[in-house]
Amino acid sequence: MSENHTHGGCCSTNPSFEGLDPAYKRILWLVIGINAAMFATETLAGYLANSQALQADALDFLADTFTYGLSLAVIGMPARTRAKAALFKGASLALMGVWVLGSTLWQTLVLQTPSAEVMGVMAILAFAANLASVLLLMRYKDGDANVRSVWLCSRNDMLGNMAVMAAAVGVFGTGAAWPDLFVAAIMASLFLTSASSILRQAWGEYSSNIKL
Repeated sequence: MSENHTHGGCCSTNPSFEGLDPAYKRILWLVIGINAAMFATETLAGYLANSQALQADALDFLADTFTYGLSLAVIGMPARTRAKAALFKGASLALMGVWVLGSTLWQTLVLQTPSAEVMGVMAILAFAANLASVLLLMRYKDGDANVRSVWLCSRNDMLGNMAVMAAAVGVFGTGAAWPDLFVAAIMASLFLTSASSILRQAWGEYSSNIKL
């Protein structure tokens, strides 16, 4: 299988990039470490702050840790195997979106006001972590479904952190829980949209390799 990419490992214009570049593998290991650390930190903060948006974001960090690890594991394997891994990741992202929607609906009935201060601090920290990941992965944002799913997850994380910061401001200004719940619902819809994109590309790659 070919691994054509431009000089320096940049694959932003090559949808056939499979992740074989050693620099890409090193970046993936670094991003996995960032996500694992942020999952542990944000889980505790979400519990202490009683924030549904923070807990949803922590779950996203956990999912990314495992899916990035899966991405790393299947690099260099046959295209069909990589497509299967991407299908699994897309399905997992969809399930996570459904879980966040369900837990947000449940939390709406409870309506406990989260701590805006903790939400804000953690959202800024998480945003910094995800911005670092996005910048590291920027030149690898395109490729096969396995590589592309990594970029989409990282981009979603950064957008989600910006939304949590907005929710913290909303909770602080209103003294109510609805901004936190609203943002959690938006994050769930983002998960589902990205899952759909990953699944479509992965299924196309899987189907084309069945015919070979």
